[in-house]
Amino acid sequence: MSKILCNRCASPAGPLDWRCDDCGGSLDLVELPPFDPDRIDRNDFSLWRYRAMLPVEQRFSLGEGMTPLVPVELDGARFQAKLEYLNPTGSFKDRGTATLLNHLAACGATEVIDNSSGNAGASLAAYAGAAGMSATVFVPAATAVENKKRLIRSFGGRIIESRNYLTDVYAAAQKTTYASHAWSPYFALGQQTAAWETWEQLGRAPDAVATPVGHGGLFLGFYRGFKALHDAGLIERPPRMIALQSAGVDPIVRGWEAKLDAPPPLEPGPSVADGILVDAPVRGPEILRALYETDGFALRLNDGAILAAQERLRKRGLMIEPTSAVTAAALPQISQLIGAEATLVIAFTGSGLKSIGDPA
Repeated sequence: MSKILCNRCASPAGPLDWRCDDCGGSLDLVELPPFDPDRIDRNDFSLWRYRAMLPVEQRFSLGEGMTPLVPVELDGARFQAKLEYLNPTGSFKDRGTATLLNHLAACGATEVIDNSSGNAGASLAAYAGAAGMSATVFVPAATAVENKKRLIRSFGGRIIESRNYLTDVYAAAQKTTYASHAWSPYFALGQQTAAWETWEQLGRAPDAVATPVGHGGLFLGFYRGFKALHDAGLIERPPRMIALQSAGVDPIVRGWEAKLDAPPPLEPGPSVADGILVDAPVRGPEILRALYETDGFALRLNDGAILAAQERLRKRGLMIEPTSAVTAAALPQISQLIGAEATLVIAFTGSGLKSIGDPA
């Protein structure tokens, strides 16, 4: 059986804990089942094809995972696009929500809460409904996108708007189950499946993987998933990890540039990339460590470049939201740093259908 330990002080934690009671550090599952290609359920075309490697009892699914990997050429650069926005609620968050909510259902939870600017909240509301739970989402009063709030409500989720939404959700977490996409080790668990799918789809590991980074769930999922493949002797080395942020909120970029062990504090600014407006990533030290260990790098993009890349991709038939477009906006810098012949996988994390009609 896998165990849950604090990343900071190594104290053990319980199945419903979301952070360390002793020091407040983040938690992770340890002693996970090793990756075994012979145990892939090749008749299952969801992330549950890897159920043998996931220490979670599957009780329900909305068909999350097994998103397409599509070759794309943009502005003279070639890459493979992992279309995470084709998950059931339109974002990569469904991978982690599926494993987390299945775990919480097995623990007997009947109501869950989270804090979210949009995508994680919509995913929680949808999966809570599938599990027969009630869901409440705390959203930031100033920055939450209206279309995403409507989506949360349409899935049956209750919304609480707050100017101090982190303080409020932490207080509420003392009384009910906090299904946190930022803190829960079971959410991080599900994100690893994106790496395993990419390995199956390519037939090998790519040279580099680029994702937008807020709390860094998908970024760390790719890193940990490819590390599991390396530990199993299936790939020579994990790909170089590339973290992309907006110029308005860029703690990981600043930490990487200064070669720090943890992101520095900063005053957040505005950005069109609403999904990554995270000034203090919960797993910031782990993100930076992944960058250093894989010879990766971090880049920041301004709003003009992000919106221009989004428009170019929409004209190519790829309907992504602005947060996803930070990856494509960085293509010139990425190509220069990894070389034109390198195999690059870019994750398009959220559907642009959610932002149609919203003011830029």
